[in-house]
Amino acid sequence: MLVSKTPLVTRARVLELLDYNEDTGEMRWKVDVRHGQIKAGAIAGCYDGWGYRQIKIDGRLYQSHRLAWLIATGDWPAGEIDHRDEAKDNNRLANLRPAGLDQNRHNVSLTSKNTSGFKGVGWRKQRGKWQAQIQVRRKKKHLGYFDTVEAARAAYRRAAVEHFGEFANFGHGCHVVSPPLVPDINDTVHQLEAAD
Repeated sequence: MLVSKTPLVTRARVLELLDYNEDTGEMRWKVDVRHGQIKAGAIAGCYDGWGYRQIKIDGRLYQSHRLAWLIATGDWPAGEIDHRDEAKDNNRLANLRPAGLDQNRHNVSLTSKNTSGFKGVGWRKQRGKWQAQIQVRRKKKHLGYFDTVEAARAAYRRAAVEHFGEFANFGHGCHVVSPPLVPDINDTVHQLEAAD
């Protein structure tokens, strides 16, 4: 969110201006805005350069997922708001959850630099093996070298569930769907592998 000296908009003010549909995630204007150029009933906001929908209220830009949280809960989020499915414009209430900065960073898919097709796994030519590693609190943690990509993938998945719980993301839209406290990490990893 952009830094501004103007105070944050209140929930009451947002409710004067916007209708939020918790089931679809859409926000629509209740009133005409921009001197009548945008009519009441129009979908509010536009996309920023990162793919998030943003809405300008009283001269200040807000990310629509943060406004959705304010409307639904009555409070501004204390930290980040994570999109469970990674879709930055899916602002359905069921898709939003509070997250710390590190948790939010872990709910991301494969990067364009990934060559193995699996998050946290890469080929190490010098060793002739697959390496699994994970980043925890901005520090890389080596998980081992493996003869097969599947073994390295399983090691990453176990570590991701252990460290990130419900925020673990295995790439390709595959997430942990169980509660944050996972009783048996190995069972969870086996279930996820069977689902692929």
